[in-house]
Order: sequence, then C-alpha cells, then structure tokens
Amino acid sequence: MEFLLYLLLGAAAGVLAGLFGVGGGIIIVPVLVLSFTAQGIDPAVLTHLAVGTSLATIVFTSINSVLEHQRKGAVLWPVFAWMTLGILLGAGLGSLTAAAIQGPLLQKIIGVFAIVIAIQMGLELKPKAGRAVPGKLGLTAAGGVIGWASAIFGIGGGSLTVPFLTWRSVSMQQAVATSAACGLPIAAASALSFMLIGWGEPQLPPWSAGFVYLPAMAGIAITSMFFARFGARLAHKLSPRLLKRLFALLLLCVGVNFLI
Repeated sequence: MEFLLYLLLGAAAGVLAGLFGVGGGIIIVPVLVLSFTAQGIDPAVLTHLAVGTSLATIVFTSINSVLEHQRKGAVLWPVFAWMTLGILLGAGLGSLTAAAIQGPLLQKIIGVFAIVIAIQMGLELKPKAGRAVPGKLGLTAAGGVIGWASAIFGIGGGSLTVPFLTWRSVSMQQAVATSAACGLPIAAASALSFMLIGWGEPQLPPWSAGFVYLPAMAGIAITSMFFARFGARLAHKLSPRLLKRLFALLLLCVGVNFLI
C-alpha cells in the first residue's frame, strides 16, 4: 500500500511539474511527511527525509519535463546556464541550512511557504513584466537565492523561478520551460547534499541513503517520469486557471495542517 501511494504521488507530481513548472515537490513533501509519520519514522528525521527524498525524485521528473519542453523549443539555455552557477552554490548552502533546523520547525516553515504559494497561485499574483533579463551576474545571484530556498523546501524551484523570469519579461511558456530545466541542477545538488549530510544518522529507517528514502524515491520516479511529459504537453494546449485554483486550495489546506 505504501508503494502504491508513492506511485500515485509520482503521477500527480509529474503532471504538476510539466504543467506548472513547480517540480512537484510542493505536494511531494507534505504527503511524504504524512506517510513517514504513519510508518513510525522518528520525528527527529522524518521531515528532513521527506525533503531529501522529494529533491531526489525531482531529478527524474525534470529530465522528462525538460525533454518535452525542448521539443517545443521553449528552453532559454543561456539563461539556464548562468542561473545554474548560482543554483549549485545556493543548493548546497540551503541543504546545510535545512539540516540545522529542527524537524517540527522545518514543517512549520514549509507550511507557511505552501500557504504563500497557494495565495500566489489562487489569486494569480504576478510581478508585472517590464524589465529585461538581467546580465550574467544578476542571473547567477538569482540562481543562488532560488537554489538556497528550494533546498530548504524540497522543491525544484519553479514556484520561484517562473515568477522571476516572467517579471523579467520572459513569456510564460518559456519561463515554465526554463524553470523546468533549472529544476534539474537544483534537485541534483540538493539531493546529493542531503544524502551526505544525513549519512550514518541512527534514527533513519532501512533502505535510506542519508536523508533519501530509496523505496519512496523509486516509486515516485517511476510514474513521475511518464506523467511529466503528459503535463508538459497540457501546458502547451490548455488554460490552467481552474487547475491552478484547485491546486492552490489543496496547498492552502496542506499549509494550514502543517501549522496546526
């Protein structure tokens, strides 16, 4: 039953990754926290385990999502390249920051973040475009901030990268596509850091590689890789306003639940 849950979770995360460029982590982390709690995993490590596992699964989700967006010619590779420099440094620093935060407090921080993203998506709050894409230094700095925050929340960074790029006058489709590409180095660097930081923790369950739970990673990755392509195709065909609002409502409930 647990593995079936991971398969279903991967399908949902994959569609979200392709459709909204959000990486799926914003929904993977809360569900994994609930699952790990039901499994009786030590509360001292379960939130960090959920974040690290989420980041590891996003590696697989991002690959397929990027391939589909690239077929549409929507990825801005020069923007991706310079943001990645900052992302790699920021992701490592963010992993260390998350490891220094106690599990219950980290849950509350993630809950607040989920509520903020729910409000932003539900009300469609977006910065007005009007500025050009920044230079190499500006893109690297933005990547550093996004990588740092993404590692703490266990996300691929899409909920931060997409608003940033649209603010900088990038079209929505190109912003989602480039965000999906940026999610790969964010997830890879952050997941590796969580594996190293958590290695040898005595409270971790069997089949853990540091703060990455391998059965959950495998189950989510299997279905997310397929459904990410499906979500990316929908992003180029559908108006996602209703889906965004439903997703925002779900996130609001998740965030409130984490806080109380």
